[in-house]
Amino acid sequence: MPLVKQLSLFLENEPGHLKVPCQALGRAGIDILTMSLADTQQFGILRLVVEEWERARSVLQEAGCVVTVTDLLAIEVPDRPGGLAGLLEQFEAAKLGIEYLYPFPSGTRRGSMLLVFRLDDPLEAAERLRRQGVRVLDRAEVLARLAG
Repeated sequence: MPLVKQLSLFLENEPGHLKVPCQALGRAGIDILTMSLADTQQFGILRLVVEEWERARSVLQEAGCVVTVTDLLAIEVPDRPGGLAGLLEQFEAAKLGIEYLYPFPSGTRRGSMLLVFRLDDPLEAAERLRRQGVRVLDRAEVLARLAG
């Protein structure tokens, strides 16, 4: 199962530092599909999902960024009150902890939305969640959904 690949970059928590990776990707014609930014007093962590993750990693490294690649699970969540709570019950039943999650803003479609989850062992988590009846999308399904 090809998982969704996330690129993570540590950035100094100073004005203008977020611009560097965004400009590098823009100049290379690489679109950011979704992103998350978390910060501390000293640094920020920029998490990106792009279509061409290998090329994006190279572009970012050439721009002087330190990049790590992480596997994520993309999960379709019912877009209704209590939809996420119901999914989290299935995570609990499968005995899975979540490190973090964030949405694909353009991944919403009538009745559902798309979230990406960072877990300790994404392949094992995917198997456990599927047994619980959770819809886990592979990378190709995510890209097709975002395109359509």
